[in-house]
Amino acid sequence: MKILSVKDPAFQKYGRVITNVNVSDLVEAMKETPLPEDVVYEPSVEKLEALPLMQELSCIAYGEMPIQIGYCNGHNSKLNALEYHRDSEINVAATDAILMLGHLWDVEPDHTYDTSKVEAFLVPAGTAVEIYATTLHYAPCGVDGKGFQVAIVLPKGTNYPLSREHPLPAGKSADNEDCLITAVNKWLIGHSQGGLDEGSFLGLKGKNLDINE
Repeated sequence: MKILSVKDPAFQKYGRVITNVNVSDLVEAMKETPLPEDVVYEPSVEKLEALPLMQELSCIAYGEMPIQIGYCNGHNSKLNALEYHRDSEINVAATDAILMLGHLWDVEPDHTYDTSKVEAFLVPAGTAVEIYATTLHYAPCGVDGKGFQVAIVLPKGTNYPLSREHPLPAGKSADNEDCLITAVNKWLIGHSQGGLDEGSFLGLKGKNLDINE
């Protein structure tokens, strides 16, 4: 799979490299977070949110909106799913990491998506990137089989459990966007080989992409 740098002009339609905020303290704090053999996601981590960067990101990057800082760590090389939010997500790479990205406007009216449209980008360790709300994304991938540690910044409450059900209709075809909601502010399109929970909408068509292929 071809992997570009986030500094490549091709990345600009998916997000931007953040250069006006110093994230070095967050990168150092992330080195003390777990690095499991699978993938773990924590939406909010008190130690990370205690850093002065928490207020700086809230003010500068999110226009004073309340935010949360968590992490997505582990070992992964596959796409498995794509998700999106109603706002930007900031990823701060404590290790080299690869993001597989797509465009929300390439999702078909029936909420399916062709994985051949996905592009991959390397986020070097120490780099912070903003992933736009119109960008499809999911768990990062490691480089050369190594694990990854990536801090995830989102508006407060994102990715927490829902207060009501958003079930798939009969036949498990998505007749409206509501049935893609799997957590607060999270719309998910899964792949049949992605190992997702039963009830997830499996609308990714094509290969379950692997960065090593």
